[in-house]
Formats: sequence, C-alpha cells, structure tokens
Amino acid sequence: MEMVSADVLKGDSMRIKGVARLDRRTKNLVFRVCRGEIAIIDHEDIDQVACDALIHAGVRAIINLKSSITGRYYNPGPLCLCEAGIYLLDCVDPKVMRDIKDGEIVEIHGNRLLKNGLQICTGAVVRKAEVLSKLEKARASLPHQVDAFILNTIEHVEQEKNSILNNIYIPKLSTEITDRHVLVVSRGRGYHEDLKAVIPYILRAKPIIIAVDGAADILLRLGIFPHILVGDMDSASDYALKTVPELVVHVYPDGQSPGRERLRKLNLKATECQVPGISEDLALLLAYEKGAELIVIVGSHSSIEDFLDKGRKGMASTFLTRLKVGSVLIDAKGVSKLYKSTLHRNDIAKVVLAGLIPLSTGIATSQAFRQLLKLIIMHFKLAIWSI
Repeated sequence: MEMVSADVLKGDSMRIKGVARLDRRTKNLVFRVCRGEIAIIDHEDIDQVACDALIHAGVRAIINLKSSITGRYYNPGPLCLCEAGIYLLDCVDPKVMRDIKDGEIVEIHGNRLLKNGLQICTGAVVRKAEVLSKLEKARASLPHQVDAFILNTIEHVEQEKNSILNNIYIPKLSTEITDRHVLVVSRGRGYHEDLKAVIPYILRAKPIIIAVDGAADILLRLGIFPHILVGDMDSASDYALKTVPELVVHVYPDGQSPGRERLRKLNLKATECQVPGISEDLALLLAYEKGAELIVIVGSHSSIEDFLDKGRKGMASTFLTRLKVGSVLIDAKGVSKLYKSTLHRNDIAKVVLAGLIPLSTGIATSQAFRQLLKLIIMHFKLAIWSI
C-alpha cells in the first residue's frame, strides 16, 4: 500500500465512502449487500440480471476485478448501472480481495481505492460513453453471434431430444402437483416487476410454487413460501434451503451435481433428478410430468438475448422443454409492463367478451379450443386482478 497525498486527491473528480461487501460470485453478493454500500466483485461482462439485482440493492459503487463490459457481445447491463448513477471501477488488482475484509470502510477517489487513507489499488473508471461505444460495436457483430448460437442449438437438439421429449424420469415427490396450477419462479430479466405483478394471482389461485435456485430467497423476502426448490443449490441461501420443505437437486447428464455436497454438509435431504439443460428447464419438466393443469413461469430465460447475456452457447434444452410443456405453459415475462397501461377494468372486460363470442361456437367440439380458451382467460385474469 502507498500513502496518497492530499495534492493528488484534489484532482479526483469523484469521492465515495462506504462499507465494502466482497464476493467473487455476484449472485451470492446481491443477497448480502445493502443500500449505500460498495460491491466488490469478480465478474466479467456483468449480465442484466446481476445488474438489475445490484441496482435493486441500492449499491453506490461497484469495484470489479474484471471488465464489466468487454464488447465481445451485447450486454446492456452495465449501461443500466451507469444510468442508475452507480459508479463503476473496473480491472482492479485481484489483491483487493485479500487486502479488504468484508464490512470494512473503504473510499473511492476517482480511479483509486483506499482504506484508512492508504491506496489499495487503482482501476479504470467506466463511463456511459465508453459503454455505449462498446455496445455499438457488439451490436455490429450480433448477426455472427446469433448464427453461431443457432448452429450450436441445432447440434444439441439432436443430442438431447430423446432425453427430454421421451425418456425423462422424474422421481416421486411429496408435494402433490396433479391438476394444480404451478408457478415457477426464476431470476431472469425483469423478474422483480413481473413477480410483483402476479402476486394477486398467487393469492387467488394458490398455486404450487417452485423456486429455481436463488429465486427462493426473493420469494421468502416477499413473504411467499415456495413448496419446492429446484436447482444447483449454489445461489440459494442456507436459510432458503432449510426453509423450503422439498428440495430437488439438478444433476447434469454426466452425473455431476454442484449442490449435492453442499446439501450433505448442511445435513439436508433432497431428491435428485438428472436432465440436460438449466435448472429452470428441470422445474418446468417436473411440473409437467407430475400433471400440472397450468404452469405459469416468471423470470424465464427463453430468448437468444437472455442466453447470450448469460454467456451460454445454446438453448437446445430450453427449446425442447418449451416444445414439450407448451400446451399448459404461460410465460409472464413482461406482464408488469402490460399492467402499466391505461386500460380500466371495464375496458379489459369488453375486450375479453368481444374475443370470446366468436370462439364460443367451437368450444363444445374442440379440446384444443378449450385449452386455448383456458390460456386466454388466465392471461386476462392476471391483467384484471392486478389493476
């Protein structure tokens, strides 16, 4: 460490002082960091979900061992951080994780990080203009990235289609799902707002709630208790793992399971399930195979943009899963934006009535029509209950 003179500090344009919270895994840190604190992370190309969580937590600044945006692909999360007024200091010396302890007071002076007046390290200040420039370059290469992504997806569809569409095995659960509504909550883009928007649905329909990994903590903070927690068990807190009554551990096709050892150390029992893809896919397949009447998903990862932002190479398993469960699936992504419209309850009722009249003649003879109508009605119920 070196002492920084007062003369040097006079030239610094920004000074921020606060409690430091450190974690190499951003998704773990977001559950500990509090408003006004300084987050110290090790996260290259911060994805949108992580950025949203940090903004929601109210951090004043982020110190990153890596580059928050490299420009290799289009990740708009850092732009959201800049627009939220959060100070970004990138590419600092990794020794910061050794020299600063969680909970200590630190100061940011321009591109310098100090503790007790001593300089710990320097970094590169990330400004909005730089982020916009990198995003513009990334946008130019987006078609090539999408081409590679699609080819990767097609390749893996061939490998995974039998295991997902035909030979999926879901072990017995203690939670009864048959003929029930199931709400699957994942931490995808915009999930905070969409989850709040469907709370009236939760209160009225009382669905079985399946939380995917760290989404369990979000639900518990809202006073909503999941029935099942599905995932790798790497981002849910110990409290969530001990509180949710039934745990289903995601086991990868090669037999590996990151959550198995953690649950063993916590002396917690869990059901293991081996399927390809992400834990969100497992949650949907679990609900479907156990006979759910309707599945509503919040925070889904269902677009190429979502997967590119998370650095995933393809979405074969997600595509196949949606193909399999699509007849009973409602994706609530973006539903909160729909509710911000100026439509009144009576207006929506008129739209529903107008849409149902021409459909009514086919209902008596068409099972597919009945299913379609059920999905339409559920969509409008979600809208009406939240106005």
